Amino acid sequence: MSQWLVWFFFYSFLGYGLEKLHARLFRSPRQVRKCFLLLPLCPVYGLAMTTLLALAPAGIGFLPLALLGGAVCTGVEYLVHLFYDKALGVWFWDYRLMRGHIGGRICPLFAVIWGALSGIAVKLVQPAAVALAGWVPGWAVFLLWMVLAVDCVLSWSLLRRYRDTELLTVEAVLTQTRAVSQSSTSL
Repeated sequence: MSQWLVWFFFYSFLGYGLEKLHARLFRSPRQVRKCFLLLPLCPVYGLAMTTLLALAPAGIGFLPLALLGGAVCTGVEYLVHLFYDKALGVWFWDYRLMRGHIGGRICPLFAVIWGALSGIAVKLVQPAAVALAGWVPGWAVFLLWMVLAVDCVLSWSLLRRYRDTELLTVEAVLTQTRAVSQSSTSL
């Protein structure tokens, strides 16, 4: 079980890095590009990859793996987006300007990208993730669980209250807290 958590963190962190790179390359106005207050993680990547790893048969070829990865990861992306929208009232991404999108949650172009990335990840990156998981001691896995739980509660509370993904930085929370404090003292 602990290896799955390590893999989730590993791929969520790699996803965070990809999102930051994407934001810089395309000069995105949304530079936060994560889904937790403190942790530099994009959990949709971790959930998508751990789901794919659980479903992919051993020894599967690259093309079938990429096709399966595209389908699985796009399905996870859709469900995660739906959850964020319905439970928290936020959207972390919006594909409504992309051709063939479904509700702005998924689109064919990114399904293909998911497929290619997941095939490459399973074939080339997963051996490093397996080795990493073998090095992480049990106490560190427990600590990861605790940190993840605390960050989930903080992030959930912040998003439910303000419904603003741009507040997922410590600086933004402090600014918001000061603004609320100043407005309550001026009443």
